[in-house]
Amino acid sequence: MTASLLQAYLSVTDAIAADASPEAAYRAVDKAVADLLGHKLFTILVRCENGEEVERVYSSQPAAYPVQGRKRMGPTPWGDLVLKRKQTFLGPDVAAIRWAFPDHQLIESLGLGSVINVSVQQGGDILGTLNVLDREGAFTSEDQVALVRSFTPFLIPALTKARV
Repeated sequence: MTASLLQAYLSVTDAIAADASPEAAYRAVDKAVADLLGHKLFTILVRCENGEEVERVYSSQPAAYPVQGRKRMGPTPWGDLVLKRKQTFLGPDVAAIRWAFPDHQLIESLGLGSVINVSVQQGGDILGTLNVLDREGAFTSEDQVALVRSFTPFLIPALTKARV
């Protein structure tokens, strides 16, 4: 483990210890991932009880992607991959963004062209997803996906509270 990764984990740990609110956990993970990987958009979605919809509980760009925005993602190919089969999604380019998201035009208009989506799981249940977007070509490796995924346990208590 690198010193910078350890420092990022400790900063998230300290933030959660100081403030038990879900928003504190979301902000701390956002900052840690931004410091280690960089990104232009960071969102966290909670999976709604019906399993078909996800609701945004955190956004680093609330004007474009407001909190409480809902998407019906369950019946999409992305939903099948991430929400049903519990796999990560690495989309390195605009073609992958177009495949995955019905709102790809908004995503592209923000200068975003690559994405990492990882599920936050507890006991085999998907609580939500952590989503990191940046310019096309910014995310291309499974090591980047693993780094993002390593922060998901910090979000379990917050997403458990946020389930709708």
